[in-house]
Amino acid sequence: MKNPDQCQVVVALDMIVGKWKPIIIQHLLTGDVLRFNELRRRIPDITQRMLTLHLRELEEQDIVKRVVYPQIPPKVEYSITEYGKGLKPVMDAMHYWGVAHVEHMKQKTQTQE
Repeated sequence: MKNPDQCQVVVALDMIVGKWKPIIIQHLLTGDVLRFNELRRRIPDITQRMLTLHLRELEEQDIVKRVVYPQIPPKVEYSITEYGKGLKPVMDAMHYWGVAHVEHMKQKTQTQE
């Protein structure tokens, strides 16, 4: 284990923390290039403001690529960057840990009853 004082887990978590960022990242990790409204349809509970905010933050951190096509109406597409694809094993590991944790907590609750 690395020196806890030099731990960069917080840096990594800052990139993906929140209710929506992991879901946005997961949708883009499928390899699809998605337009804004396609992302909104896939994440129906997110507001337009939150989706815009998170996409901008992910773009600033080079996780998401935004391409604007000069046409009327404007066409904007989002995809995962090559750098962002490095999050796949992290996201997969967190998903599997989350599944295991839910099961663990179910078993814990059942044994307490």
